[in-house]
Amino acid sequence: MNLRPNAKTALLTATSMGIRLTPPDGQPFHTATTLQLQVTSAETNVVSVSSYLGLPVKVLTKFVEGSPVSRLICDNLASRHIQVEGPSIPQGDPWGYRHQFNLADYGAGSRGPRVQNDRAGEVGRTLAATDFDLNRIFADEGVQIVHLSGLIAALSPETGAFCLEIARAAKQNGALISFDLNHRASFWKGREEELGAIFHEIAANTDILIGNEEDFQLCLGVEGPEAGGEGLAGKIDSFKGMIRNAQQRYPKTRVFANTLREVLSVDTHLWGGIMAVGDQWHVVEPRVIRVLDRIGGGDGFVGGMLYGILRGWDPEKWIQFGWASGALAATLLTDYGQPADEEQVWSIWNGNARVRR
Repeated sequence: MNLRPNAKTALLTATSMGIRLTPPDGQPFHTATTLQLQVTSAETNVVSVSSYLGLPVKVLTKFVEGSPVSRLICDNLASRHIQVEGPSIPQGDPWGYRHQFNLADYGAGSRGPRVQNDRAGEVGRTLAATDFDLNRIFADEGVQIVHLSGLIAALSPETGAFCLEIARAAKQNGALISFDLNHRASFWKGREEELGAIFHEIAANTDILIGNEEDFQLCLGVEGPEAGGEGLAGKIDSFKGMIRNAQQRYPKTRVFANTLREVLSVDTHLWGGIMAVGDQWHVVEPRVIRVLDRIGGGDGFVGGMLYGILRGWDPEKWIQFGWASGALAATLLTDYGQPADEEQVWSIWNGNARVRR
């Protein structure tokens, strides 16, 4: 894939940052007396793979002026080697703006994780193109890949317009576009026509499109295939049919991808992936992985795949590195991968869990 040479930023994303609160030791949230706190967003989960491995990464977001949570977020992103750009706006009265809270637990044994998002007053819902100098970012400085998420595009009418402007600026200035559809029914309720038009325009200009069967049908109206067979093997055949339909509707898109997961228990999953590059299929047959925290595994997959594209590797390695980056994220209490180096990720792919001295 052709990447813009000499671009200042390898990977850029737009996001609304929040705080994740999680009980330790796999306890359910409603019984908790102690909570672990971390900075979170799906989009920064994706770009952290590249930032930890040394590529220049930038996040466009928005903050609450004078908020200690905003300070925590800025310090955390700096520790991840991520450059941040975005304005701070006044909180207003006590019922004004704030960053979202993600209330989550890991689950344990046969009890699955539960997650609830508290997004009231979320400052990221006000993100707009006028908050940024897009001409400087894309034309003057340059970006190689822009990663957009359907979570942000559907967050509010303002963020939908914002993502459209980013996609247009990226396309005009030679950046590749990655789009993870991420359908959320609660975001789309009563806005199907509005969001359908936004998602279609972004997808029509996307180079790398990510989503499961439900995402393609509900976000883009792509016709689903006939029902597949049983188990993950059946899902692979079913997803190939979906991608073929999507390829007909979005012929300019060069890469389609998604993860495959079967939950055997909270801490044991079958984990695989599927990717189409043109008419070539690349499939990682599901393999058993141990899971400490499943949240962020799919983002890690996307982040590892984009890193392989940015490095100019052959497509077969994109999905392999993506699979292993997702498996790495599942071993961490943060919901983003923090690879020490490429070797650590490739060791996961190769099934080498020996001590390195």
